[in-house]
Amino acid sequence: MTPDLEIPDLEILKKLFNSFDPFRPLPAGDPKYVDCREVRGDGDILEELGREIIFSERLTCQLYSGHRGAGKSTELLRLQQDLDSKGYFVIYFAADEEDIDPEDAQYTDILLACTRHLLDGLKNSANPQPLLNWLTDRWDDLRDLALTEVSLESLSVEAQLHQFAKLTANLRAVPSVRQKIRNALILILQL
Repeated sequence: MTPDLEIPDLEILKKLFNSFDPFRPLPAGDPKYVDCREVRGDGDILEELGREIIFSERLTCQLYSGHRGAGKSTELLRLQQDLDSKGYFVIYFAADEEDIDPEDAQYTDILLACTRHLLDGLKNSANPQPLLNWLTDRWDDLRDLALTEVSLESLSVEAQLHQFAKLTANLRAVPSVRQKIRNALILILQL
């Protein structure tokens, strides 16, 4: 930025920068959304990925990639809204905000983050009991890694989720525990 800008120009630039911040996805339905498919050369996420998810009679995995700031999160939020409106249960979360260290991530970290957010999403909208039973069955192996002595059996769903969240927080914040958590999860997931 040039130092000779007048204050009104600086204020306009600040407003423009914050209006088009590529690190903050637009919520679905935001009036600032611009459909850039024609210049990006890709199709409509609602038609391509949405159709694959809705029509498939088998489990599918989708990969949606692009350059940083290209609108991936904004498009995925649009897809979430569309699927929610059609009665699908969708969990969306930005893994690098709370769960995963982007500089040191492995598939176990992603699975743990997905499980935590799935449990959290299910607590108010569906029966989380099958997942909580799975978690309780494995809690003895995970308790030491979560750095807690708490037993899950006597806790409410919210309290159980809080204990599980401690595990994901330790994965990101305590590098010395990270590999222990990953190794334990590999063994647990094989059960």
